[in-house]
Amino acid sequence: MKKLISYIKISLNWIFFVSRRFAKVDRKGSSLVTTILATLGICFGVMTLITVISVMNGFQHSFIDVIMEISSYHVRVTTEEPAFEEHCKNNSLVRSVTPFYEAQSLMTGPAGKESASMIKAVPEDVREKDEGFKKYVNMVSGSFDLSDDCIVLGTELSRRIGARIGSRVNLYALSGGNDVDLFSSDRVFTVTGIFHTGYGDINSSFAFINLSGGKKYFGKDSRLVYGVKLFDENDCDKFISKIKKEFQSLECESWKSYNRSFFGALQVEKNMLMFLVFLIFLVVAINIFNGMRRMVYERREEISVLSAFGARGFEIKSIFVMQGFMTGFFGAVPGMFLGILITLNMDSVFMLLSKASYYASLLAVMLTNPGNVDYVMENPMFLLYASIPPRIFWGEVAMITLFGIFSSLIAAFFASRTVLKLTIAQIMRDE
Repeated sequence: MKKLISYIKISLNWIFFVSRRFAKVDRKGSSLVTTILATLGICFGVMTLITVISVMNGFQHSFIDVIMEISSYHVRVTTEEPAFEEHCKNNSLVRSVTPFYEAQSLMTGPAGKESASMIKAVPEDVREKDEGFKKYVNMVSGSFDLSDDCIVLGTELSRRIGARIGSRVNLYALSGGNDVDLFSSDRVFTVTGIFHTGYGDINSSFAFINLSGGKKYFGKDSRLVYGVKLFDENDCDKFISKIKKEFQSLECESWKSYNRSFFGALQVEKNMLMFLVFLIFLVVAINIFNGMRRMVYERREEISVLSAFGARGFEIKSIFVMQGFMTGFFGAVPGMFLGILITLNMDSVFMLLSKASYYASLLAVMLTNPGNVDYVMENPMFLLYASIPPRIFWGEVAMITLFGIFSSLIAAFFASRTVLKLTIAQIMRDE
């Protein structure tokens, strides 16, 4: 065993030594440009992919968090068991549980303007009991007052129907049971608050009333649903299996299935973006492959000398593989740090882009139509992008960095296979 370890150590030492010697000579020869371009390609590829994926994670999870905290919850449970809510309060997996009714409606405002809406009947003290709900439902006007016949509207919904604080709105058309009139002008509520979230669909369609109002207006056939939030959203399957053992007559749906189409679309978008950026690594790997093949050909004299001194084929092959590894390592690691640095300062980057876009537009207008200079303004979307913090998932960062290293390593491995096809006699004869 000791002899094997000693042999491996000696082999690695001379492989490292020869690889470094080759690299020093290459820095002065024709391989310099190829090596630099390959290293920079991996560096910028890793940097770009980390930055883009982190920014996309920030956008996606800002929507996902709002949806799960306000709309879908982690688990939606429909049951008539009165002990279910108490059971959830004593469950170590559960962060909060909220009973609610919901129904679709066509809402009319004071001036007769109409808009489709989702009416959600929740407890009056939901903001006190559910920290997640309070965090994402930000009141921009009035208060979250759900007294009898009071309603709280999303910002875009209130704008569409022309409602303000104190306005009276009517749930003109309402989905419900057989005992509920489809159309009615008697379902009148007073607007006591207007809220805003980070997700536009909720702002444009959601409205909240109290539980007693939901039970009164939604009809006897409306079913009480419990929105359960867990400390870890990935424990939803574990929670469902537990409560199904305790309560037989209940229906459960996790956030994964409830939002399947929306989350699936986000995942496809993210995968396609990763695929497009990964093409950068493919181009760099091909560049490394071609550069390594040329290097093997240029080193045929050295290869013959090493073979004459007893070096084995896989050991000579390891010299070039080591060079490919170093190219990937010195490209991927700096790219990782640059990507993290840019991601952490993404708000400044968006503000810089906003200024650059503004001054470019200003210069173009001044050259073509100076009379319209006063109408040139900064793009407000950059301010919106800057307000959404990116999210770095360290597992993804590690995967991207390792992919950058291994793309170079694999390219060098396949390029070095030509070493085994050369013999000392062939090389000496050619020379």
